[in-house]
Parts: sequence; structure tokens; C-alpha cells
Amino acid sequence: MSVTEQIDRKHQEDLERLRGFRLMDDDFLTKCFEGDTACIELVLRIVLEQELQVLDVRTQVFVENLLNRSVRLDVLATDSTGRKFNIEIQRADRGAGRRRARYNSSMMDANLLQKGDDFDNLPETYVVFITENDVMGNGKPLYRIERCILDTGERFDDGAHIVYVNGAYRGESPIGKLMHDFSCTDPAKMYYGVLADRVRFFKESKEGIAVMCKVMEDMRNQTLKEGMQAVARRMLEAGKYELDEIAAVSGLTLDEVKDLQKGMKA
Repeated sequence: MSVTEQIDRKHQEDLERLRGFRLMDDDFLTKCFEGDTACIELVLRIVLEQELQVLDVRTQVFVENLLNRSVRLDVLATDSTGRKFNIEIQRADRGAGRRRARYNSSMMDANLLQKGDDFDNLPETYVVFITENDVMGNGKPLYRIERCILDTGERFDDGAHIVYVNGAYRGESPIGKLMHDFSCTDPAKMYYGVLADRVRFFKESKEGIAVMCKVMEDMRNQTLKEGMQAVARRMLEAGKYELDEIAAVSGLTLDEVKDLQKGMKA
């Protein structure tokens, strides 16, 4: 098979894969929602049952913790009142753990105040997990989590909110229709036009398809890179290979191997 034939075959495979993408696939959702306030505004209005105006949307936001574990947020949005919303898509149940939601909430808080700011200036935050399965197991469309004072039953009202959305829920309610759309591969069969239009752009327009094919190529390259790094780490752990040997076997550059070594020592 010639190089041209290989490229054409890979392109056809990408097109077939693209046809199967859903908003429940986090890489596809983050590309669809990138910079698009209308889509995220619709989702938040339905999930939170509130009228709001989203002013800013960012996707794949890296929140750094210099001493401990950092996080990458699928979607981070800000509304007209300054409230912050982290939306996470989770197909695997283990990725939607309760302490994961707690950690995301804490990492958002840790980056919202400048030195000297009053704690009362801390904005309200929402962590919204949209899960493919009913991870809470009670058949509810939504699970709203709030801190409360156990001795009185009153809400603690500290401004931090966590919401789990059951992606398996269906029905004629707005949330049931929304979850249908999140699992739908065909924009023509989606309920909400604003979501259908965005999905249609990336699946059917020449420009959108080109963007998604580039995303899939980047994903393949990232997977390949991670495999090369895993090989290099194992060789470094063995302690019997020179750095240039590790670079030759793993396919990484010598500088990349040295960076891995420094990270492992740290």
C-alpha cells in the first residue's frame, strides 16, 4: 500500500469515527463547546433550572497545583454575575467519583482569589458531572449536592455546589431531552437546535470536519507520545541504560528523556 493510499485509508477511518461521535464523548464536546456560549448556556439553564447569561467559555483548562496534583477541566464557564461553572463529561463510572468532584471544586476555589482579597469575594462555583450511567443508582435525572448543618438541617450556604446529571435518563422533560441529545450521533434527530447546529457543523461542514480530523490526528500523536514516554520511564527505572540509548529505543529526543528523568527524581 502506497503512502497516499495509507493517508486516504486513515482519512476514511477518521470520517467513520467522526460519524459515531456524541456530546457524551469529552473530546468532541469540548471542541463543540469551545468558545460557544449558547451551547453551554442552554445546558446550564436546563441542569440548574435557572435563567443565566454565560459570558465566557473555555475548554480543556489546566489548573496547576505546584506542589500536588493539578487538574484539567473539560469546560470552565463564567456567567454575568461572576459565578464559575466546571462541566465534566464522564463515560466511565470510576472517573466520576465523589472525591473527584470535591477536588475539582477545591481547585477552582484555590485559583479564584488574589492575595489580599476578602474571602467574601469568593464567587459561587458549580461542578457539574454529566455521566453516561446513573452513578448514584437511584434513577433520578439530577443529584444536587449541598453542604448542610447536620444538627439543624439548614444549608451551610458556602457558595459551593456539585451536581451529578444522569446521562442514562430519558423522558419528555427538558433534562430527558438534553440527555437524549448528548447520546445522539445524528444532529437531525436532536431536540435542541443550538446543539444540533454545532454538532452538524463539526460532522457535516468541510471546515468542521477538517478541525475534527486534526483533533483525531493530535489524539493519535498524543497516545503515541505517551507510549514512548512509558517505555522511557521503564528503562530509566531499570537503571542500566544510558540516556542516549533510552532516546534511541523510545523514539524521544535526548532532552525529552532528561526532562522525564528530572520529573521522576522530583
